[in-house]
Amino acid sequence: MNLRQGETNRSHRNGKSQAFSGPQAISQLTHRSQRFQTLPPPLGQPPYHYDLAKVIDLEHNLSALTFHVVGDTCGVKDSSRQFHVAKAMKQDLTPESGQPVPKFFYHLGDVVYFNGEHDQYYEQFYEPYDHYTPPILAIPGNHDGDPDENNPSLQGWIAYFMTAEPHVDPESQESPRVTLSLPNVYWTLITPLATIIGMYTNVPEHGSVDSVQQQWLTNEFATAASEKALLLALHHPVYSFDRFHSGSPNMADILQQAINDSKRIPNLVLTGHVHNYQRINRVIGGGEPVPFLVAGTGGYHNLHQLAVDKGTNTTPAHPVHKSHPAAKHGKKKAGGGAVPPVVTDADTQAALQYGDDKNWGYVTLTIDKEHIHGSYTSVDKNGDAIKDADSFTTSASHRTLTTGPVSL
Repeated sequence: MNLRQGETNRSHRNGKSQAFSGPQAISQLTHRSQRFQTLPPPLGQPPYHYDLAKVIDLEHNLSALTFHVVGDTCGVKDSSRQFHVAKAMKQDLTPESGQPVPKFFYHLGDVVYFNGEHDQYYEQFYEPYDHYTPPILAIPGNHDGDPDENNPSLQGWIAYFMTAEPHVDPESQESPRVTLSLPNVYWTLITPLATIIGMYTNVPEHGSVDSVQQQWLTNEFATAASEKALLLALHHPVYSFDRFHSGSPNMADILQQAINDSKRIPNLVLTGHVHNYQRINRVIGGGEPVPFLVAGTGGYHNLHQLAVDKGTNTTPAHPVHKSHPAAKHGKKKAGGGAVPPVVTDADTQAALQYGDDKNWGYVTLTIDKEHIHGSYTSVDKNGDAIKDADSFTTSASHRTLTTGPVSL
């Protein structure tokens, strides 16, 4: 197959949460460069568990755990957006904020653009988070793993997140931060109140994992503690109502296999890759919907437009209360992020509850024994932040598949 002159990626259709149905057509637009990359050897032993107590002091009988979540933070080309988001996150670290202080930052991948270069870590990672005192944990994104002639796959990511001996990387310059010793590029974070399984979905568009990681994922679902909430983090989204990437049937297949084989349903799914914020609900096996978050708003300068027809329904998915600071903007959140109507994809049954393709921002999660509460802070191009631009609460209780096999 030859490339045709003037050929470009197709825009995704309104109201659709996945890029394609059935077998994916091979396109040279993506497959010429975005090839599956061999994984580096793990630092630890299976099942690649990492205890949060290794990096922070945890109080006895912890009643709630709060942490930040976002991906695609890279400040390449225009760093102002990343610095604005980082500043808002740092402000959350003071008890005077009136909210629980986040214990760590879980990064959803694409730490450094465009090829995860180690020599870009100061500008795109160390400096923006110079006074962000909690540890920063992460899964790699496709740009972290995409090699070029001078940068092997994941070289920069490994140099900070997966070092045998914790140390201060000279690349951090005047913004020193002690490196981590995560056990693998895919790994599970063990906390007192939640198990967070982090996948590495590699470089190809729509993601890809080998059979070893698939088997590992299913085992992690099957053996995760029943008394804790189960969260899944992966870079490529299962569902996304956007015009640029869209959601990945590949990731849907991987997740549905893990659910069907283990009979365990995650309480929350966290993804990045798409440069906007979306909260999508999907009922799995009956009962309460599972929230699927797309949070690729950490600082990359270019945002991705939502693929929804905002004129089909005038009812906001997340109504603005009169007392909310956004109420003065009518049916828009402060900062310009439109509240879209509820949009349900008839093919996947994924339902977009809220989306913001005008602003950057981040998610704050608080988990206790009964609930997971999420709050999205919207940050506009001038650095003005609005707390609770979107919020949700879902159950933290153990969820099992009691019906027949599910299809996502």
